[in-house]
Amino acid sequence: MNLPVVEPNRIESSAAKDQKKDPRKHLLDLSAEELTTWLTDKGYPKFRSKQILNWVYQQRVHDFADMNNLPKPLREELAESFQIWNAKEVVAQTSSDGTDKLLVRLADGGEVECVLLRDGPRRSICVSSQVGCAMGCVFCASGLDGVDRNLTRGEILEQMLRLQARLDSEERLSHIVMMGMGEPLANLDRVLGALAMARSEEGLGISPRRITISTVGLPPAIDRLASSGVPYNLAVSLHAPNDELRTKLVPVNDKIGVQAVLESADRYFQTNGRRLTFEYVLLGGLNDSSLESHELVTLLKDRNVLLNVIPYNPVEGLPYHEPTRQSIADFRRVLEDGGVNVMFRQRKGGEIDAACGQLRRNRNKTE
Repeated sequence: MNLPVVEPNRIESSAAKDQKKDPRKHLLDLSAEELTTWLTDKGYPKFRSKQILNWVYQQRVHDFADMNNLPKPLREELAESFQIWNAKEVVAQTSSDGTDKLLVRLADGGEVECVLLRDGPRRSICVSSQVGCAMGCVFCASGLDGVDRNLTRGEILEQMLRLQARLDSEERLSHIVMMGMGEPLANLDRVLGALAMARSEEGLGISPRRITISTVGLPPAIDRLASSGVPYNLAVSLHAPNDELRTKLVPVNDKIGVQAVLESADRYFQTNGRRLTFEYVLLGGLNDSSLESHELVTLLKDRNVLLNVIPYNPVEGLPYHEPTRQSIADFRRVLEDGGVNVMFRQRKGGEIDAACGQLRRNRNKTE
């Protein structure tokens, strides 16, 4: 199966050139074990690793000079060898509902978006895994210019920390969603490495049951994720109940097929017992008819799934529209009557560039 997946070795291209400007490594690329090894090789005790990680992930410090329980020589050596943050925040937007959206420029000039959502006591973040996206979903701003490269483990974690830094001191991150720019399962090794730190006690300490990985549905990668043994939530972007329509909306489906996606999702459920979520962007006049809703009932009624319906957030330059209130109501009624567990997502960040990839694209147009 020849899927447009970005392989890890493609990540070196322009980023390697930028390393000449600053030879220091990205601290966030190191696992706890790798940091411990670096410390012991330098003659420092192992326990310093836990102290450093505590400063970075829990006390939200991104300057080694502020780590005042470390000896000064170690702080100086860390500063000479590593950067904690190596990207730059170039645009920040805040919505009246408390949603923050950041455009972050990476060391090689690539740009990605990430979002902080405040909803009652929840503090959820949505994080990118690639610069751009190769999946080609026709209604999505992220993939309009294709994919440049995979993000590193550290670049994924830095988005999390930058969003965490926007919280008040008494606030804590509660949920992580890998649903920003890119296809997380096309960069699975680095995504899993970043999430391992996010869920560890030395890192952000977020339960895997509060971490969701979103995918268009790449069966071999879903099986690999299942074999990791960590019960992350899986959200599959379905968007259509049949191959003809789904291939129009999600071109990669032509090489996969709806049935193969469903079967791999079923295997994931059988492995870890976590209820699956299927995402369905509702496009006015395109996938919101009675025909599609009845087909969805046939596909999902006997599966332990949640169907998350997302009314389309229009993107300038794309010919797709929001569904009408009536079509939303009719769609919901058919699904509920058919016994499908369904939720309609409330839009967040309505007055900012909320759609994934929209902020980056709109900014590029004005430069």
